[in-house]
Amino acid sequence: MCKIMCVVGTRPEVIKMAPLVHKISQSNQFELCLVTTGQHKEMVGQAMELFQLKADVDLEVMKAGQTLTSITSRVLDRLEPVMQAEQPSVVLVHGDTTTTLAASLAAFYQKVDIGHVEAGLRTYDKYAPYPEEMNRQLVSRLADWHFAPTELARENLLAENIDAKSIQVTGNTAIDCLNLTLKQHYSHELLERMNGHEFILVTVHRRENLGVNMEHIFSALLDILDYFPNIHILFPVHKNPVVRELAEQMLQNHPRIHLSEPLNTVDFHNIAYRSLLILTDSGGVQEEAPSLHKPVLVLRNQTERPEGVDAGVLKLVGTDRETIAQSVTALLTDERSYQQMACGINPYGDGQAAERIIRVLEQHYASAQAAGRE
Repeated sequence: MCKIMCVVGTRPEVIKMAPLVHKISQSNQFELCLVTTGQHKEMVGQAMELFQLKADVDLEVMKAGQTLTSITSRVLDRLEPVMQAEQPSVVLVHGDTTTTLAASLAAFYQKVDIGHVEAGLRTYDKYAPYPEEMNRQLVSRLADWHFAPTELARENLLAENIDAKSIQVTGNTAIDCLNLTLKQHYSHELLERMNGHEFILVTVHRRENLGVNMEHIFSALLDILDYFPNIHILFPVHKNPVVRELAEQMLQNHPRIHLSEPLNTVDFHNIAYRSLLILTDSGGVQEEAPSLHKPVLVLRNQTERPEGVDAGVLKLVGTDRETIAQSVTALLTDERSYQQMACGINPYGDGQAAERIIRVLEQHYASAQAAGRE
């Protein structure tokens, strides 16, 4: 029996890998080894519990004041003996985190096959997003399997001379996850706090938006509320202390801005489904929200997910205060524009990505085992 090692380190990785981990667990062909690096320990623990996942190994790399260098070096150092002991046939990593890069490099050093889930996303600007853009480009040079969410992601990989036989267009596992989380009947204290008022959901956390850019974003939120006296804003604040300090300083005293702790995935998906629209700099939200039929204004100047922009379900608005406020105002005062965004087709998948990935792996490793017995 082949062993698959899945390595995760952040909450988005757990969320997007959960459907695939469940599929591997159900397979008669594979043994699963689930490793968490602990890059974001608390938030990963919450997501693991939510999806009823239990790590076989926890590298526990998280430390106060950790840097990209320290995370990378600790993951490499601690993952090496785990791979030597477990002897996986393939290591699956997701997306573009520091965990993803370090785990891929560790697998390469052990000459273990690497499967990259959500492969091929690109901005081709190495600092936007930072460090994610270079993480995913470097992983593409190491990976043996490239599970691309869209045809455009496949084309990006082909343009980089990645072997076409190693690329599979599967859709994004983020959409699979919605099948596990959305509830027809749902209630939450935050929804009750807004007493039935329409609300905008906001998430902001990217490194490139820290500082002046985030000040501009928060100022735009205040401008929006001045223009729309009956609309509320719900802002689950990232754990990053820089984000939290500025959010509390600029926003917490406004009666229609509701700051909260980060939401677990079930709560976030269900609250997003009940929102009016979403302002975000998150990558995952750009993929999920179109399936919830919510317009998304992306608080970035570039996105590695241009398919959503082309499909009309995302709009890049950057971080300029006036542009953000004007974009929200235009959308909420023009019903036709709003409906065009809300009713667009999600280009990121149909909820069957994990099934496609496991089928590819089963077919390949079954053939490899059969060849080895001949």
